[in-house]
Amino acid sequence: MASTTDIKNGQVLKIEGQLWSIIDFQHVKPGKGGAFVRTKMRNVLTGRVLERTYNAGAKIETATVDRRDYQYLYQDGEDFVFMDLSDYDQLTVAGTVVGDTAGFMLENQNVTIAMHEGSPLYVELPPSVTLEITYTEPGLQGDRSSAGTKPATLETGKEIQVPLFVEQNTKVKVDTRTGDYLGRVS
Repeated sequence: MASTTDIKNGQVLKIEGQLWSIIDFQHVKPGKGGAFVRTKMRNVLTGRVLERTYNAGAKIETATVDRRDYQYLYQDGEDFVFMDLSDYDQLTVAGTVVGDTAGFMLENQNVTIAMHEGSPLYVELPPSVTLEITYTEPGLQGDRSSAGTKPATLETGKEIQVPLFVEQNTKVKVDTRTGDYLGRVS
């Protein structure tokens, strides 16, 4: 058990049998009345966001989440196989746990996997990755970066929106959290 004074971003709490990761928190000391802590949390398994307020000093239950570095090896049907970089053990993670991050993972890419009591919770990628565009419609002469966007398929099979001037076989930087195009990579 911990106190609300120990709350920090990224910490995982156990509330009503479910795991919630702190996205944002704020200690509030109003002029009248007692202090409190306002938190914004995301359910680790479902992704649902919840806002909750606690009185200052209230007891909360924290969960032990072990984050370790792995290397993505290959996809095996619906599952994904990773290798622990510290002891070279292989770990198979269900496709439902990997979720949308699969669209940004290439073989031999390093990732972080969060584990709770021996079971994987989620796969964390770096904030941005460099991927090659395998297919996109050709742009037109005079297209500018602010003129609009078009769909482009990445080498992982994921489709994103890119500016009209971006061509096929171009390496681009992509935000792994939102799927947004960040720029070309030379």
